[in-house]
Amino acid sequence: MTSVLTRGVFFVHSAPRAMCPHIEWAVTNVLGVPANFDWIDQPAAPNLVRTEFSWQGKQGSGAKIVSALRGWDQLRFEVTEDPSFGVDGSRWSHTPSLGIFHAHIDVHGNVMVSETRIRTALEHSHDAYRMRQELDLALGTAWDEELEPFRFAGDGAPVRWLHYVG
Repeated sequence: MTSVLTRGVFFVHSAPRAMCPHIEWAVTNVLGVPANFDWIDQPAAPNLVRTEFSWQGKQGSGAKIVSALRGWDQLRFEVTEDPSFGVDGSRWSHTPSLGIFHAHIDVHGNVMVSETRIRTALEHSHDAYRMRQELDLALGTAWDEELEPFRFAGDGAPVRWLHYVG
């Protein structure tokens, strides 16, 4: 049986420089190929660095990257995994203060909120304010708000393309 391959992008929006080799090691372990990133200063946060790269690997590699970095409280990062045969796309966002957010995404990068999640929000919302809170949680609004200054600071940053071979 052959493995289904997919692609994604890994963004480290901010990390202490001392963590860089550990992040590379963790991603190397997940993807099975050497991960040597080009780290640059993060303008939005003095003394922190950032990197981003495109990866290719087996379905589920995005979740494995996130799991490998889970609990590393000094990191701000995002991982995307493109849709592939039989599997929706995904995006994971992590911030030190909020932890991990996961969402299914469509081919355009939009967060897809399930019918069940919407029904639950409707059942638990007795006013417009509570409904807004529930939908903001389902969309990951707090993560987007916290990460946006770090994303913007990365405009024009180099991207390293990392592909699975074999």
